[in-house]
Amino acid sequence: MAEFRVSEAAALLGVSDDTVRRWADIGRIGIAKGANGPMVIDGVELARLAQELAAESALATAFPTSKASARNRITGIVTKVTTDLVMAQVEIQAGPFRIVSLMSSEAATELGLQPGMLATASIKATTVVVELPDATA
Repeated sequence: MAEFRVSEAAALLGVSDDTVRRWADIGRIGIAKGANGPMVIDGVELARLAQELAAESALATAFPTSKASARNRITGIVTKVTTDLVMAQVEIQAGPFRIVSLMSSEAATELGLQPGMLATASIKATTVVVELPDATA
C-alpha cells in the first residue's frame, strides 16, 4: 500500500500542506501516523480525493470540453506558438506540467492559437508509458 507524507500529498493535489491538514480536520481525507513517525495519507484515499478535486475544478466548469474518444485531456494556458511555413509547435502549461504539440501551421492558424489563450491538449496514443519514482532517491 502506497502512503504519502502530507507535503507529498499537497504537492500532488496542488494545494498547501495546511490545506491538506484542514481537510483532515474536517474528515475530507484521513491522515494517520506512519510507521516511521511522520503523518501519512493512504494512496488510494489520495487518488479518490484527486479525482474529486478534478471534478470540482473551476476549469471543469469554465472550460467544458466537447465529446471525443480521447480520454487524456489536459487544460492549460498556451505559453508559446512557434510556426514556420509547414509546422507549428504549441506549448501549453497545465499547472506544473508542460505539454508540447506539433501540428500543421494551417491548423494553428485556423485555431487562432496564441500565448495567453486557454486550450485543452487532447492526447490519444496507442502507447502511454507509466514510470515509477526511483526507489533509491
